[in-house]
Amino acid sequence: MNKLPRLLLLTVLCALAVPLWAQQPPPPPAAAAPAAAPAAPVQWSSLSPQQQQLLSKFGGQWNTLPPERQQALARGSERWLGMSPEQKDQARDRFQRWRALPPEQRQALRGRWQQFQALPPEQKAIVRENFHRFQQLPPQQRQMLRERWRNATPAQRQQMVERARARRAEHAPAPRH
Repeated sequence: MNKLPRLLLLTVLCALAVPLWAQQPPPPPAAAAPAAAPAAPVQWSSLSPQQQQLLSKFGGQWNTLPPERQQALARGSERWLGMSPEQKDQARDRFQRWRALPPEQRQALRGRWQQFQALPPEQKAIVRENFHRFQQLPPQQRQMLRERWRNATPAQRQQMVERARARRAEHAPAPRH
C-alpha cells in the first residue's frame, strides 16, 4: 500500500487529537524543569566498521558535528544495518517520496509529528488505535472519509471529532476503581 496516504492519514489523525493537546496543562517553566544532561559525543572509533563505512561521508568532519547529530547518525546507521533488503527498499522509497514533497508540506508534517511525539502515552495509543481502525476499513470508505474531512469546515471537523470521542466513550470499558 502506498505510504503517502498513510502519512497523510496520520496527519489527519493527529489533527483529530488537537483538542486533546489543547486540554493539556502548560509545561512547567524552564526554571522549574531539571536541566537535561548535554548529549555525549560519539567517538568515531566507537562505531563498527560497517557504521564507519555507511557514514564515511561524515568521517572527516565527525568531531565537528554536534553530539546530538553524532548520536542520531549512529542510531540511524545501526537501524539501517539491521534492516532486511526489503525494509531498506521501503525506507528508500519513503525517503524519495518525502523529498518530493514541497518544503512547506514537509514542515507541516514535521510539526504534526512533533506534536504527536509530545502526547502522553495513552493519547498516542488512541491516535495509533484510530489509525489502525482506519486502515481496516475498505478503501472506498477510507477515501470517502478523507474527502469528507478535506471538504469540512473547521466547525464541522470539530463536530466529527466530538462525535468520534462520544462513540469511543460509549464503547470504552467502565474504569475500574
